[in-house]
Amino acid sequence: MQGTATYDLSGKIAVLTGAAGGFGQAIRNRLAASGATVVLWDLEGALVGADLSGFPTHAVDVAKPDSVAAAAADLRRRFGRCDILINNAGIVGEVRPTWEIPLDEFHRIIDVNLNGVFHVCRELVPLMIDSAAATRFGRIVNVASIQAKEGMAQAAAYSAAKAGVVALTKSLGKELATANIMVNAITPAASLTAMSIDAPKERLADILSRIPMKRFLEPAEVAAMVTWLCSPECSFSTGAVFDLSGGRATY
Repeated sequence: MQGTATYDLSGKIAVLTGAAGGFGQAIRNRLAASGATVVLWDLEGALVGADLSGFPTHAVDVAKPDSVAAAAADLRRRFGRCDILINNAGIVGEVRPTWEIPLDEFHRIIDVNLNGVFHVCRELVPLMIDSAAATRFGRIVNVASIQAKEGMAQAAAYSAAKAGVVALTKSLGKELATANIMVNAITPAASLTAMSIDAPKERLADILSRIPMKRFLEPAEVAAMVTWLCSPECSFSTGAVFDLSGGRATY
């Protein structure tokens, strides 16, 4: 990207979930370039198959509270604090009408995309409160989706989960408003990462037709917005939702 802004996140400890994916790779590199120590959380298989040299990692399944608790305990032992949290882990699920979604599939999508954000926040927010009491700095960014705002046919579980992430963000932002911790969400449109590139061509064409800018989102654009939201420059926005939809958003 041309004209890339720079921010000073030196000395900050950041936790990034879904760190091995397309958005995760872009975010971790941008945060690291800003000086942050980025701790990568993802499924064990995803971490093993990715090039993560130089980054501290911990295998974690955000859908499982015990797994998240173990990762949080490891973070406390290794670093003793947490300044930045990016809840990026997510799955899309199958393209199906609402009434044809298998129960276990619906629950799985909710567990990862919504419950996972809650599990991570529940474990790390107390540590972040303690950290921010000393540093007067804390940032949480939750990765939702444009589907949280408008829903999408044959994606009820994903849309509902991401809408829940937006509501959770607003509630948590109010709760932490005087704790020096900004809590915000982003609502990206589709990007041709591994999570979506294998979708049926007709589905991708439909999604693209909804984007006025007539292109898919680039991971680097996600990383740029996330990094600004994690920076000291973002000082009076909390409980807010930041659009990354190429004009698709209707509000």
